[in-house]
Amino acid sequence: MTRAAFPILWEDNHLLAVVKPPGLATMGVPEDRDSLLKLAKQYIKKKYAKPFNVYLGVVSRLDAPVTGVVLLARTSKAARRLSEQFRTRAVEKIYWALVADAPTPRAAECVDWLRKHERHRKVLIADRDEPGAQQACLHYQTLRTTRNVCLLEVRLDTGRKHQIRVQLAARGLPILGDRKYGSAAPFAAGIALHARRLTFTHPVRKNRVTLAAPVPNSWQRYGVLPRSTT
Repeated sequence: MTRAAFPILWEDNHLLAVVKPPGLATMGVPEDRDSLLKLAKQYIKKKYAKPFNVYLGVVSRLDAPVTGVVLLARTSKAARRLSEQFRTRAVEKIYWALVADAPTPRAAECVDWLRKHERHRKVLIADRDEPGAQQACLHYQTLRTTRNVCLLEVRLDTGRKHQIRVQLAARGLPILGDRKYGSAAPFAAGIALHARRLTFTHPVRKNRVTLAAPVPNSWQRYGVLPRSTT
């Protein structure tokens, strides 16, 4: 049996959904380095004995230190239809994040304007009239807290680069391990941000599909996860 380099959540003739581990870029790395896209193509090529290049379109992507669901399209038609769902915000994107302090209020909508700072490879909060500024919107709610950590569920309404990391940090809630955006807390691998669920319409069958990625084992020690995280 051919095994993938990461857990498979969904696989059919149109889609491949996997759980990205921490530290692995989704795509866009030098040829001599692995990426999730490169490894996924190798998996498809070997499993189905493809003699030529394998097509996979990345329709959702995660920052290298982030874990969770990544959705890939196995045909250009599926890629176009899924990309349109993301563009029109027809996809529900749910993330879990661990932060050091409980937020006030416990649930809220966050709306900001963000711009990229290319020299420092960061994203900054901006004024709406600044060149390159884009609106970013998310909703968070507090799921569980202990004395030292808080588990937040984040519904991402837009899909800006580093959006959750920047918007939470701007409210004094940097994600554990995210030194780029102000966290002083160590974390086992990557940062404590996980793409937990993705809900979309199948590009061919037209039924709604919800994919849930198991939380990394490194989260267990914090004692805030619900009993079932599969």
